[in-house]
Amino acid sequence: MAITRTNIMICVGTGCLATESEKVLKNLELILKARGYDKEVKIIKTGCFGFCEQGPIVKIEPENVFYVRVGPKDAKDIIDEHIIKGRRVERLLYKEPFQNEGIDKQENIPFYKKQLRVALRNCGLVNPEDIYEYIALGGYEALGKAITKMSRDEVIDTVKKSCLRGRGGGGFPTGVKWEIAKAQESQVKFIICNADEGDPGAFMDRSILEGDPHSVLEAMAIGGYAIGSDKGIIYIRAEYPLAISRLKTAISQARELGLLGKNIFDTDFNFDIDIKYGAGAFVCGEETALINSCEGKRGEPNYKPPYPAQEGYWGHPTCVNNVETFANIPSIITKGPEWFTSMGTENSKGTKVFALAGKINNVGLVEVPMGITLREIIYDIGGGIQGGKKFKAVQTGGPSGGVITENELDTPIDYDSLTGIGSMMGSGGMIVMDETDNMVNIAKFYLEFTMDESCGRCTPCRIGTKRLYEMLNKITSGKATMADLDAMKQLSYMVKDGSLCGLGQTAPNPIISTMKHFWNEYVALVTDYDNPQGEGKYEAKNKIGIES
Repeated sequence: MAITRTNIMICVGTGCLATESEKVLKNLELILKARGYDKEVKIIKTGCFGFCEQGPIVKIEPENVFYVRVGPKDAKDIIDEHIIKGRRVERLLYKEPFQNEGIDKQENIPFYKKQLRVALRNCGLVNPEDIYEYIALGGYEALGKAITKMSRDEVIDTVKKSCLRGRGGGGFPTGVKWEIAKAQESQVKFIICNADEGDPGAFMDRSILEGDPHSVLEAMAIGGYAIGSDKGIIYIRAEYPLAISRLKTAISQARELGLLGKNIFDTDFNFDIDIKYGAGAFVCGEETALINSCEGKRGEPNYKPPYPAQEGYWGHPTCVNNVETFANIPSIITKGPEWFTSMGTENSKGTKVFALAGKINNVGLVEVPMGITLREIIYDIGGGIQGGKKFKAVQTGGPSGGVITENELDTPIDYDSLTGIGSMMGSGGMIVMDETDNMVNIAKFYLEFTMDESCGRCTPCRIGTKRLYEMLNKITSGKATMADLDAMKQLSYMVKDGSLCGLGQTAPNPIISTMKHFWNEYVALVTDYDNPQGEGKYEAKNKIGIES
């Protein structure tokens, strides 16, 4: 039997598949076989490397040579030149703008230099459809440690000491949520993974499930042991067919090896996982709406309390955590809470995954330590603004967040700092805008989204978001007066204060933040048209109460 001397790692995440990585893969296989090297060179399918702007990506190990924008026709040169002759294919190396020399090592590319991969640690490194590759890198060691060497209280205490906060947007301490669920007296409890990623431009959770599904399964089992649950549910939107396929494969493999099911690691701990599909409703990212959808009801939120950790799925204690939150758990158990708290800021420990998109040179998925600044992400990792244009704003937190301007780019990224400047962490969407973007249109785009996604249960959200959208449409069509701006701001706060769940409570944020920072653009759309009311700019500014 021939010994494999080289691995060709190729991304088969959704982004690279959309740019023909599957054809690249097939051509590599055909040419390897034709040259007689298919027994000593192995092609490994991986998840997302994160550098989506440069896909499809192929990495050669153990040389650690990183090829970008590889097309089907490039497969021949990779085999003939690199694999057979030992020569790098220079034209496929990443080049910084205005640089002639390519960078061959992944860690030397500026996009990766300031990243710290914890949740994404195995994405781009293992075949997500092969459980043995996950096990080879320490997979399921955390589960084994938890259920054979730690009590349930010790597991919860470890997660609490790590200060891990929910990565789905709420930022609630994960260990505290688990502790509440454990304290409930019930024979039946549930662990639910929220994979209903709905923010426009967000693909953090999808990439983890596509590239490293076992990390989530392992974490759910650890959570099940900690709270006293033997049943897990992954709630995932049906629009993620590749993630669903790989989850199904991973669950089947874990059951086959006894890592899910009865008497795991020869203990009396039983735990299994089912998948439930969502129809793509943004509101089902809210945990009570998600639970209602899991039960086959309308996906709409409930009044709280009781909280799901007290009374959730079918009335039983239920812990709901999102994909990225779970992806951190195995490393915390194996490496200890002190390791995790060594990263980040005082109140925001660890790392955060962001989907970097918009008018940015390096579109992709990045994982950075909490406390890094927005400027570092946009310019050092993201490579700056496309076409050399001027930066205007960045929207964090998706449709629930707010815009951040040039003056605030040195703000450290953590839960409290982003809230303090009128935005939020959210699940990790980060949309960059340049000088050509009109911010009133940006607010209108997000309001249209939240208006369409409102479940309709509460009046402030159901009617309020519609009226706000109508006001924005009136402004952008040149039919508004300065009094309309006053009314829109007042209604924004009414919707924010009166809505039942986070969708309605945060829906006006894009309006509030763009009015604060780009008031002149609202005024221009009113005064630059033939406006019979003719109200003055400065009078209206004082009337509305917008800060200078």
